[in-house]
Amino acid sequence: MGAPSQSTADKKATRDAYGEALVELGASRQDVVVLDADLSGSTKTADFKKKYPERFFNVGVAEQNLVGHAAGLALSGFVPFASSFAMFLSGRAWEVVRNSVVYPKLNVKLVASHGGITVGEDGASHQCIEDFAIMRVIPEMTVICPSDFNETKQVIHAIADYKGPVYVRVGRPAIPVIERENYKFQIGKAEVISEGKDVCIIANGVMVNEAMIAVGLLKEKGIHASLLNMATIKPLDKEAIVAKAKECGAIVTCEEHNVIGGLGSAVSELLSEEYPVPVIKVGMKDTFGKSGTWSGLLDYFGLRAKDVVTHAELAISKKKK
Repeated sequence: MGAPSQSTADKKATRDAYGEALVELGASRQDVVVLDADLSGSTKTADFKKKYPERFFNVGVAEQNLVGHAAGLALSGFVPFASSFAMFLSGRAWEVVRNSVVYPKLNVKLVASHGGITVGEDGASHQCIEDFAIMRVIPEMTVICPSDFNETKQVIHAIADYKGPVYVRVGRPAIPVIERENYKFQIGKAEVISEGKDVCIIANGVMVNEAMIAVGLLKEKGIHASLLNMATIKPLDKEAIVAKAKECGAIVTCEEHNVIGGLGSAVSELLSEEYPVPVIKVGMKDTFGKSGTWSGLLDYFGLRAKDVVTHAELAISKKKK
């Protein structure tokens, strides 16, 4: 595995990584085009617009049209990246995504910023906590939520090469960058961040950093936890999950999403058929968010390392004797 992964003092937003990756792709690939729904400053597609204005299209506040235009460009041989806030791209445009992009298997990349409660002060109306669920339920859709700046850049390059529709959630706040050695993102493959046999924590997005802190806190208590970064929610890395269920006997999932329908549900669905063990979910407990600082909201809704520790101890207590 090389040197252990660890969070650094450096903090960057995953949406910034998306903007940088688009510019890199624009330089190396003439077939990459970018579309936005009048939010390019927030989604960071403005970086691409400045560099390659002839390949940038602002459709205005019309998310259904955004997706429809992307579908047309894909049919014309381009690789379109279409962006808006997660609430609008996965919510308002869902039917067009389903019928105009995924059903015909078009090569459209949907990258949604401002997902989860870390949108912060914008409040519950903009804090999309349902996108994993409503995107992964579409047949043959790929769904990804990277953990930090560096992984996000790898994700964007990987989906540009992948043929088919993809939904990626990136975030608004600057979060810790994770220091890794020789890590290469692969669609559908989990990253093993730590090894332990007492419990396995499976996390994605902003919750990976919290889970890493939790692993350290658990170790201080004599509990040794495995940690999987499950950036790809669909397709799941079934082999890795089942192997950890057999090794550890208890699972904790961590996501900035409703506990209904997201990563935790996907893991539970798999293990209920393949290898049933206790699965405890850390996430939004079927409730809407609130307006506040993103950090304060993680505290308020119990999405912190200490909460992961509590859930891990509960999962261990439920193991089969």
